[in-house]
Amino acid sequence: MTQPVSADHELRAAARHLGRRRFLTASGAAAALAFGTNLPDTARAAAPLDPKRITKDPFTLGVASGDPLPDSVVLWTRLAPEPYEAASGLPAETVTVGWEIAEDRDFLLTADEGSTTAHPEYHHAVHVEPGGLEPGRVYYYRFRVGDWTSPVGRTRTAPATDAEVESLRFAAVSCQAYHQGYFTALKHLATEDVDVVFHLGDYLYEYAVDSAGGARAYEDRVLPAHFDKETMTLEDYRLRYSLYHADEDLQAAHAAHPWVVTWDDHETENNYADDVPEDGGNAEKFLVRRAAAYRAYYENMPLRKPQQPQGADLRLYRRLRYGKLAQFDVLDTRQYRDNQANNDGWKVPNAESEDPARTVTGAEQERWLIDGWQASDALWNVLPQQIVFARRRNRTQDPSPVSMDAWDGYPASRERVLDGARAAGVRNLVVLSGDVHVHYAMDIKEDYAKPDSRTLGVELVTTSVASGMDGAEHPEDWEVMLKANPHMRYFDGRRGYLLVRLDRKGLRADFRVVSKVTSPGGTVSTARSFTSAAGDPGLTEV
Repeated sequence: MTQPVSADHELRAAARHLGRRRFLTASGAAAALAFGTNLPDTARAAAPLDPKRITKDPFTLGVASGDPLPDSVVLWTRLAPEPYEAASGLPAETVTVGWEIAEDRDFLLTADEGSTTAHPEYHHAVHVEPGGLEPGRVYYYRFRVGDWTSPVGRTRTAPATDAEVESLRFAAVSCQAYHQGYFTALKHLATEDVDVVFHLGDYLYEYAVDSAGGARAYEDRVLPAHFDKETMTLEDYRLRYSLYHADEDLQAAHAAHPWVVTWDDHETENNYADDVPEDGGNAEKFLVRRAAAYRAYYENMPLRKPQQPQGADLRLYRRLRYGKLAQFDVLDTRQYRDNQANNDGWKVPNAESEDPARTVTGAEQERWLIDGWQASDALWNVLPQQIVFARRRNRTQDPSPVSMDAWDGYPASRERVLDGARAAGVRNLVVLSGDVHVHYAMDIKEDYAKPDSRTLGVELVTTSVASGMDGAEHPEDWEVMLKANPHMRYFDGRRGYLLVRLDRKGLRADFRVVSKVTSPGGTVSTARSFTSAAGDPGLTEV
């Protein structure tokens, strides 16, 4: 019989995975529960489950792949015969899961296969990293438990690191509040021809979802009452991911393409900053919540082993290459940032917000980014991240407020990053952003007070999948934002996603919008398209 583990033992285990400051601020029994979530103890592993005892489909949450390398890709699923139950309908026992990846959809040409263990400590999530794959090609994959077989997923490896890639096509999505609409944009994204999808944050929202699914206003089913509260505990976050992953359109988009994910704030709590919660409350209690949120995030995303959480920390920033054509430096602008200045919101910049010591990335991630640019030989350097990078004013008169939650609230941090890009000789900088539930196309300027100053790169901001409900082509602030920001080439408040094509001559960005999300059946169209020439940054409407 397994002996109970003392709170002191749990805290000592946590200390091995946390920095001294973070450990000292997170003490007590609550922290022990939150931080005692490391790898399962294989020496005392739970008993294996006889697969014949699984009488319902365990693959209700679909399949996914992500973080493609030239010879490998992450394969993901999570076993959940009863996805809306806390334990997902499985006992606290290990489950053996078979997996297979093949060159064809019929699995006649197997590239790799094997089995792995789904541990109850990880909510029966599965992360597989098959190796020995060929670069730049499509593969198909599936999982098996007993007599049950998962849906088939389609994925694609990255090209060889030194490959002279002619072109690359990718998508960017963000902000999918389940309670504010259907994931119609993802349904259409599943049919697009792209090499990879970047999710730029707010994969889920912590807010309560009522029995009718919020704006979805279900008439044919009732959601359990445990969704109708804000997520706080590990169980809360796990259940919320189950709700999202059970969505057919989200499953379709995951099964169609490999995804590269990064978070923003709502995966944990709105507008948090490092260990500071939204309301500025107790850091110790918040780190316990953050540990639960980060744990559930890893369990439910196609992430590699280096992204396993260590208590309240999870290193999410990482680098991917697509031959010599593009380098993607994926950022985390939540976990390491200084608290928002001036009590957050839209405020006129002052000495606090313009303090040169302030950072949105943290010093270590900033060095990692700039060092990566110094070593890059890619034609395009793309920065998938969360919050708006370019300056945004919300009135034409001086002084104008700017968003304290975006890079505008950390101007010294932004300048250091741009200085690093200039010093590294980055000529084709593309920043991908989400967060704000609108499409923007913007030039990144050397001096925003001088519209004719040098353009240092371009920023492409994707609107939300569902957050904000149907939205409008011209939001209330549409006219003033365009006038106050001459570098803003486009602004659209509808739901949708972004498509980008890179080649050796230039970039093309297609801003896709859907007609509605508050009821099923929305159509998709391209609202606007822009290009930017390689070596001569600046957006031009097609």
